[in-house]
Amino acid sequence: MNRAALQALLSHWLRHPVQLVTLVVGLALATGLWTGVQAINAQARLSYDQAAATLGAQGGTRLEGPLTLADFAAARRAGWAVTPVIEARLPRSTVRLIGLDPFTAPAAGPLPDLGGDGDLAGFLAGEVIFAAPDAMDRLPDGLPTVRPLEGLAPGHVLADIAAAQALLGTDRIDHLAILGGGPEVLGLVDLLPGTRLVTTDGAGDVARLTDSFHLNLTAFALLAFAVGLFIVHAAIGLAFEQRRPLFRTLRALGVSARRLTWLLAGELVAFTLIAGALGIVLGYLVAAALLPGVAATLSGLYGAGVAGTLGLAPIWWLSGFAMAGAGLAIAGGGSLWRLAQLPVLAPAMPRAWARARASTLMRQAGAGLALLAASAALALFGHGLVAGFLCLGALLLGAALLLLPLLSLLLDLGARMARGAVAQWLWADARQQLPGLSIALMALLLALSANIGVSTMVGSFRATFTGWLDQRLASELYVTAATPAEAEALVAFLEPRVDAILPITSTEAELQGAPGEVFGVADHATYRDHWPILDGIPELWDQLADGEGALVNEQLARREGLWAGDGVDLGAAGRQTILGVYSDYGNPRGQAILGLAPFDALFPEAPRLRFALRVRPDAVAPLVADVRDRFGLPRDRLVDQAGIKRFSLDVFEQTFAVTAALNVLTLGVAGFALWASLTTLGTMRLPQVAPVWAIGLTRGRLAALDLARAVLLGAATAALAIPVGIALAWVLLAVVNVQAFGWRLPLRPDPGGWAALALWAVLAAALAAALPAWRMWRMPPARLVKVFAHER
Repeated sequence: MNRAALQALLSHWLRHPVQLVTLVVGLALATGLWTGVQAINAQARLSYDQAAATLGAQGGTRLEGPLTLADFAAARRAGWAVTPVIEARLPRSTVRLIGLDPFTAPAAGPLPDLGGDGDLAGFLAGEVIFAAPDAMDRLPDGLPTVRPLEGLAPGHVLADIAAAQALLGTDRIDHLAILGGGPEVLGLVDLLPGTRLVTTDGAGDVARLTDSFHLNLTAFALLAFAVGLFIVHAAIGLAFEQRRPLFRTLRALGVSARRLTWLLAGELVAFTLIAGALGIVLGYLVAAALLPGVAATLSGLYGAGVAGTLGLAPIWWLSGFAMAGAGLAIAGGGSLWRLAQLPVLAPAMPRAWARARASTLMRQAGAGLALLAASAALALFGHGLVAGFLCLGALLLGAALLLLPLLSLLLDLGARMARGAVAQWLWADARQQLPGLSIALMALLLALSANIGVSTMVGSFRATFTGWLDQRLASELYVTAATPAEAEALVAFLEPRVDAILPITSTEAELQGAPGEVFGVADHATYRDHWPILDGIPELWDQLADGEGALVNEQLARREGLWAGDGVDLGAAGRQTILGVYSDYGNPRGQAILGLAPFDALFPEAPRLRFALRVRPDAVAPLVADVRDRFGLPRDRLVDQAGIKRFSLDVFEQTFAVTAALNVLTLGVAGFALWASLTTLGTMRLPQVAPVWAIGLTRGRLAALDLARAVLLGAATAALAIPVGIALAWVLLAVVNVQAFGWRLPLRPDPGGWAALALWAVLAAALAAALPAWRMWRMPPARLVKVFAHER
C-alpha cells in the first residue's frame, strides 16, 4: 500500500511540473544564497588562520620602537629569546612583505623547510623569496627569484630579514617578537630604552574587526533564505490544496493519517536532497563570483588579506544540506500538522484549508504588532550587535505578518467604495485570492524593504563619506619618505615651494586598554577650518596646541561612552581631557590626536616621514613632477588629494557591492515567488472565473483584470514596503552601524530612489502576472465550459 500511495502522491508533480520546478528552484535559491555566503565566510576565516601562522604564534608579546638588527643582536647576547620581524607593503605593489630570521623564528611559523634542496643559502643571501600563490601575478619587477609557498597568507611575500630591509630601503625592523613570557620581560625595555611592550593576538585582531562585516553578510543571507522559503511554503501549500481530493481518496481507501503524513514527510526529504545539492552548486557559483569583491572590501576596509579563489570546505556544503532540510521542515511542517489533525472528510471541503488560515488572521496581526513593539524596544534599550540584528529581524517579520491583515482591510475598503458589478467583482476576487498570494507578497515586501533600507543606508553613507573626505583631505598633496634622512631632504626642498608643510606623525598606543593610535598635528588653519568635529568644547584647537587635552575619534568615544570634557587614558600619553570628538569613517580602531609639540615631547622617537602639503591647485602638477625628478619617489609615496579620494571612494563602493548584489538576488527571488503563485492560482481559480466569462466578460478583459489585480496588489505592497524600508535604514544607521563599526550616520531621505524601487516592484508584479494573464486570454472556451460539467 505504501508504494501505491507514494506513486499516487508523486503523480501530482508529474501533472504539475511548474509547481515542481517552483519548489525545487525556490529551495535551491534559498539554500544557494545561504551556502554562498557561508563559503565566503569560511574562506575568509581560513585566510585569517593563515595570516596568524604567517605572523608567527596566535598571540604573544612583542617589543616595539626604533629598533635595528643591532638591537636584536644585543637582546640575544643578553639571553632574551626574541626574533626580529618586518611587516610592510612591498614598494610599487599591493602585497605585504614579511621579513623573518630563519634561525630564531618559531617552528610553527610560515617558513618552509630550507634544508636539503630548500636553498637556505639563497634565502639568506636574498636571492630567493617566497610568495603566496595568489600574489605571484601582483609582484613588481626587479625582485629576486620568487617561489610560490602554499599556506602563506594571501597577498604576502616572505623574505629573510636582511633581504626585506634591502627591498624596503631601511635599516629598521618593525618589532622583536618575544618567544617567552612572564613579568621578567619588563627587563627588555630597560635593556633597549625608548621601546615598549605590546601584547597582541596575531590575526585574531583582524578576525574580530571583520566579525561585524561577516555578520552583515550572514544577516543578508538569512534574509534571502527567508524570502526563498516563502516560495517553498507557497508551493507546498498550493500542492496540498490541489491534492485535497487525493488525500480524501487515500484516507477512504484505508491509508491512515499517520501513514499519509509520513509518506509526505519522505517526499519532503527527497526534495531536500535534490534541492540541497542544486543549492550547494549554486552557492559555489555565487561565492566564486562575489569572493573577489569581498576580498577587496576586507583588504581596503580592514587590511585583512583574503584569497580571491574559493576552496571546497565541508563545513559550508554540509550546512547547505542542513539549511535545506530546516527550510523544508519550516515550510512544510505546518501543512503536515494540519493534515494530521483535520478529520477524514475535511480535506475534501473546498474551504477547509482557507478557514484554517482565516482563523489565524487576527492572531497574525497581534503577533505582528507585538514584534514591531519588540523591535522598537530593542532599538531603544538593546546593546550589542546581536540585539541590533534581532531588532532588524523583529521589524521585518512583524511587517510581513501585518501585510495580509492590512491588505485585507484595503481590499474590503475598495470593495465598499466600488461602483459597478465588474469593479465589485474585481475587488472581491482579489480579496478571495489574497490567502494564496500572501506568502509571495510577503516575500516581495521583505525584498523591497531590504532594497529600500540598504539603498538608503548606502546613499546616506556615500553623501556623508564624501563630505567627510572633503574635510579630512583638505591638503593638496601627501608625501611619504622612506628614511628620516630623505624626510629632511624633502622638507628642505619643499619649504620654498609650498604654502605649508604639515607633519603627519603617529605611534601605536593602548587607548583605554585597547590597541589604538595616537597622532600629532600642527596648529594650522587646515585643521581648524576643516576637521570634522562632532562634539567639542569652546576653543578646543587653542587648548590642543597648548597640550591641555586630546581629540578622540567617534569609535573610541562611543565604545567607552566618553565625550567632550571627560577624561581618557591614552596609555603612554597618560590621562588626557577630551577636547573634542571627530568622525573617522572606515577606521575600526580607536584613535587620538595631540598637538604636535606635546606629541613630540611624549614620543620623541616617533618617525616623522609623512607630510601633508598645502599648495596652490595650479601648482600641484609641476610640483609633483619636480619632486619625482629630484627624489625618484614612486607613485604611491607622492599622492594628490584627488587620488586619495578616488581610492577611498573605490573602497567604499566595493564595500557595499556584495550587499547590493544580494539585494538584487533577493528581489529576483521574490519576483519568482509571485510568478509561481500567480501561475498556480491561474489554474485553480477557473471555477471562479468561468461564471464571469459565461455572463459576458471576454477572455481578453478577464486577462486585463487579472493583470490589474496583480498591479494593484504589487502597488499596495510597495506602498507598505516604503515605511518599512525607511525604518530598516534607520536601524542600520543608528543601531547596527554603531554597534558594528563605532560610528553613526544621519539618515538622508531619497524620495526619488524610493519611488523608483516601488515602480520596479510594480513592474515585477506586472511581469509575474503577464504569463498567467496571457494564458487566460488564449484559453480555449471549451476549457471554461468544461468547468460547468463537474460538480463543485
